[in-house]
Amino acid sequence: EPGLYGGTLEHAGVEREYVIYFPTSYDPNTPSPLLLNFHGFGGYAMDHMEWADFRSIADDEGFVVVYPQGTLLDGEPHWNAALPSEDNKSDAEDFGFAVELIDELVADYNLDPERVYASGYSNGGFFSYAMACYHGDKIAAVAVASGTMLDGLQDTCTTTSPTGVLSLHGTNDYVVPYEGSGDGYDSVDSVINFWIDHNDISSNPTTQTEGSIEYHIYGDDNSSAKVGLFKVNGGDHIWFNFDFDGQSANQHIWSFLSQHSVNGLR
Repeated sequence: EPGLYGGTLEHAGVEREYVIYFPTSYDPNTPSPLLLNFHGFGGYAMDHMEWADFRSIADDEGFVVVYPQGTLLDGEPHWNAALPSEDNKSDAEDFGFAVELIDELVADYNLDPERVYASGYSNGGFFSYAMACYHGDKIAAVAVASGTMLDGLQDTCTTTSPTGVLSLHGTNDYVVPYEGSGDGYDSVDSVINFWIDHNDISSNPTTQTEGSIEYHIYGDDNSSAKVGLFKVNGGDHIWFNFDFDGQSANQHIWSFLSQHSVNGLR
């Protein structure tokens, strides 16, 4: 039945939680795309859903959206965006949880395994990039707001499949600086360049500017995948809700992601 539900999944001995929304157009006889949206550090799935709300777009476009819940670290929900190591915030088995969640949802609700997308804010964005790198067989494309790649991920990224990547980042983000930081965050531009190289596409973008926002698109309809950047001049550390060229930020995210399947552009 269409609507919003809470779900649980036992993984690695821990009961994990998530929120799932089935659109009004959901038909169990037709495979639907799946969008995962990961909250930031200290965030909660329900709050993040209200802030980064894809439900009306899901109704229009016919995809299922899931907001997974990170486990608590000293009372703060979080995601481990690195392989098990001292770089992680805890020993929570987040990659395994996300993969098992995808597999279970695909099987239970007839979702399209070739059209699974990951998006995330801040810590959840770091996690989305890592999912694309380490589980590229599951993730067709990612959209990341106010997040980047952990230092070292570019070197350990194992995915071989084309991957659509959309970054939305403010130049005044003091939490995850646009230019990167010495304490383990890659610059947004280096991340964009990494995925341009990975997808073997032209580094000459098509650029559209509106107000303080620049939208750069790398690749075209003949490319293996596309890479996009919403550079928000003066933008802060937020999930962006701007309007650009007559569409909301979330509409742009879905429009970008939905062009991709797990093997590249559809």
